[in-house]
Amino acid sequence: MNFKYRVVSIIVRGALLASAWGAVAAPSPAGAAPAAMSAAAAPAAATPATATPTAAAPPPAAAAAGATPAPAAASSAAAPATAAGTAPAGAPPADFETLDQEVQGLKKDVIDLNKDLFVLEEELLFPANTQVALYVSMDVGAFFALDSVTVKIDNKEVKNYLYTAREADALLKGGVQQIYLGNLKVGKHELVAFFTGKGPQERDYKRGATINFDKGVGAKYLELKITDRVAKHQPEFLIKDWD
Repeated sequence: MNFKYRVVSIIVRGALLASAWGAVAAPSPAGAAPAAMSAAAAPAAATPATATPTAAAPPPAAAAAGATPAPAAASSAAAPATAAGTAPAGAPPADFETLDQEVQGLKKDVIDLNKDLFVLEEELLFPANTQVALYVSMDVGAFFALDSVTVKIDNKEVKNYLYTAREADALLKGGVQQIYLGNLKVGKHELVAFFTGKGPQERDYKRGATINFDKGVGAKYLELKITDRVAKHQPEFLIKDWD
């Protein structure tokens, strides 16, 4: 896909997502109806209660009998008004489900857009013609426990990485780590890697590996491999060139 077209496509998708998200987050006109109705219903509910004591005073006979028709009328009038004010407050479940689906769809689109932006950023910062990537893998048993890796290219340190126990365990389980990504001009180069950790019998262990490679036109991939030499009960450190 043309590079300029991809940039324009990502910008347009971002604008559309921002517009869609604003439409979903904005309150709908229907959502304001319950508040308006409850505000309109409030005076209706209050009017009978305040007008009842003065509008119709009970006759002496009724007062003597202990009858209280006015408060009963007020309560019966207030009940429908209150019910009318609270009933529309709950939106139908179907509306909430639709809104949730829209939000989940927008989240997925945002994640996809973020991935495209990440790929685009790597292509801008590390063009394929000058890109060099370095990976670390381990296939060891009891002969080496990795602590750190230091990488030098053309006698210049480009990476010094200290591993946590969790990261080292992930490598032991078959994980592959991209430890370095950078740019190199076309030509001959030298890479030196130093591995530090615990060797046999829990002793401090530091070893190095070196490779001379040609950087041509196109991306270059190298792998630092840590393996076991069972015959010598020692770890082995290699640098593999992925041609």
